[in-house]
Amino acid sequence: MPSFNRRAFLQTTAAAAAAAGVFVAAGARAQTTWPEHNVRIIVPYPAGGSTDVLARFLADKLKDMFGQTFVIENRPGAGGNLGITALTGSPPDGYTIAAATVGHFAINQFLYSKMPYDPERDLIAASLTWELPNVFAVAVDHCPAKTVAEFTAWAKQKGKTSFGSPGVGTSPHLSGVMFAKLTGLDTVHVPFRGAAQTIPAMLSGDVNFAIDNLASYVPFFQSGKMRALAVTSAQRWPSMPDVPTMGQAGIKDFVVTSWAAFVVPSGTPRPIIDKIAAAMKTLAADAELQKKFEIAGARCIASTPEQAVAYAAKERAMWKEAVALSGAKAE
Repeated sequence: MPSFNRRAFLQTTAAAAAAAGVFVAAGARAQTTWPEHNVRIIVPYPAGGSTDVLARFLADKLKDMFGQTFVIENRPGAGGNLGITALTGSPPDGYTIAAATVGHFAINQFLYSKMPYDPERDLIAASLTWELPNVFAVAVDHCPAKTVAEFTAWAKQKGKTSFGSPGVGTSPHLSGVMFAKLTGLDTVHVPFRGAAQTIPAMLSGDVNFAIDNLASYVPFFQSGKMRALAVTSAQRWPSMPDVPTMGQAGIKDFVVTSWAAFVVPSGTPRPIIDKIAAAMKTLAADAELQKKFEIAGARCIASTPEQAVAYAAKERAMWKEAVALSGAKAE
């Protein structure tokens, strides 16, 4: 049996402790110096939609702020679940972020029979990023209505209508369902992969209306190809002061906003999370960026991680009821 060498043991232990100290110091440095290389931002919807457009605004500003490129990666599918699943499978080191929306926090878990992630367990919301209303949109060449009341009368005379959305269980889908229930319209939901597909279908007359995220439709209102009949916010939207709210248009208790947050995988160090939250606080106070968001039909916002969690919890009950009302189910 080899003899116990106390001196050698102490030397080995000291060396191990020193090595551990190096690793701890390196980990702490990585957290405080983040980001040291490119950061990937997963957008779980197609290019051209509101989430994509607004995430790119933020990515450009974050690049200027940190001196690193924030690369947008579109990963659409399954109501945005594919992109968020890609996030949860990424290393929790701050170099993969996702632009999660209300659907990921408060809708999909009531819609899908099996969820590939648990929003309360597998995600950390670093900060809220933006909110925007949905807008009741029609194509000028295919619908004569200039108000919601006129649209309802036109649709009832028509007998059967259809509305588009970025997919089953999204806030635009549930908004369309709520509108049909409240007005008694006979309407069919046509799911698309995103607004980039919904809009051409409306312009060709294949779909009659959408109550979709405002940001995607602003250029078409400006060009005169589409008409905004109402917004789903509690007050009129600043960039569209002439467009009434759904309440002002005669549809009571119809207040819906789509919102988003930057999320990271669980296990991401708190100093990195706090850096993201602090960056969003700075960006939300940037008047130039806020104007850009407003023109696009949205509002840049920020929060602490705890405030984001509380906001999601508050929204969850409302959307659970909306999903039940729709009767929608997804696999």
